[in-house]
Parts: sequence; C-alpha cells; structure tokens
Amino acid sequence: QVQLVESGGGLVQPGGSLRLSCSASGFNLSYYGIGWFRQAPGKEREVVSCASHSISNGENINTYYVDSVKGRFTISRDNAANKVYLQMHSLKPEDTAVYYCAIDGLALRPGLNCHIEFVHYGPGTQVTVSS
Repeated sequence: QVQLVESGGGLVQPGGSLRLSCSASGFNLSYYGIGWFRQAPGKEREVVSCASHSISNGENINTYYVDSVKGRFTISRDNAANKVYLQMHSLKPEDTAVYYCAIDGLALRPGLNCHIEFVHYGPGTQVTVSS
C-alpha cells in the first residue's frame, strides 16, 4: 500500500527551526519527484518546495522553492531511509499551516516541474509559529 506520512511539526517561536519528515512506505520514493505543500486556514494549498527523483542524479537533485521560503527552507532526500525532509529555519508567523508531502504521479519524470499533479498526499503535520 502506497503511503506517505508527515511528522515533525509543532509550536515554535518566530525565528525558530523545525525539520519535517515525510516517510514513504509501499514503494521506493527514490523513483518519484516529491513535493512539500502547506495550507493555512482560509487559504488555498500552495506548493512550498519540490525535488526531482534521485535515480539518475543521486545526491544532485533539482529543487524548487516558493519565493517566500527561499533561503530559509531546504528540501533533502534520504534514499536509504525512504524519506524526504524539509528543514525550516527563521520561521515566521506566516509559515503557520498544515504541511503535506506528496509524490509526482509519474515515476522518473525528467527534470523538475512543481506544478503538475501530485498524488498520495499524507495526512499532514501542523506547524504553528507564534510567540
């Protein structure tokens, strides 16, 4: 059974850091592009970051970040653990949202495209940035 589960969210003060994890089961995550998304109350879900598959590129994956998180968030893959991470630094109140991971619906897609259909969203993890 294909499944993604997010973890690592919590309550953090502005300027703090969190590392979100996305654990995959039932398939090899290395074959798929991966995306991190977030949805704040009353807002639409938005893509935060995404990364290409790592079968042909190994550690040299292509990555994308929405402008609002550039320089603060880093996406990374751990193929051995079948996980993807989102390291978040300098968190701001506007980063408060439920964060989700999902995979590209097409295995081994060439290049990187964060605006395609992602599938198998996890249940999400709440990130709250507040003093």
